Amino acid sequence: MAIPLLALAAAFALCPPGPRTTCVVDGDTFWLGGEKIRIADINAPETHGAQCPDELARGEAATRRLIALLNAGPFSLEPYPRDRDKYGRLLRVVVRRGRSLGAELVAEGLAEPWQGRRGDWCAR
Repeated sequence: MAIPLLALAAAFALCPPGPRTTCVVDGDTFWLGGEKIRIADINAPETHGAQCPDELARGEAATRRLIALLNAGPFSLEPYPRDRDKYGRLLRVVVRRGRSLGAELVAEGLAEPWQGRRGDWCAR
């Protein structure tokens, strides 16, 4: 499915079990119109497979905040140097009014800038 780049808006909630169309998986991954999108400029703590209770708590907070950010109004999906990751997810930077929503999560301490690998949320 081709997703347009500008003025996207939808009602997001936490993804339920089963087929997914438009919902949030965790703090850096969501579904939009049946396409799974990985926010390319950040890494958020895991909620599935968290390595410690603190990572899980941080991941749940990042997930709730991403839902709120995506529901706050239209946003755009900007291209990233790689189109897809090794899991087949579309890699995009999510932007509203010229600001990365990922950067907002980083500023709030709910994610870290993407550095090519997962960080250790349990060592913080």
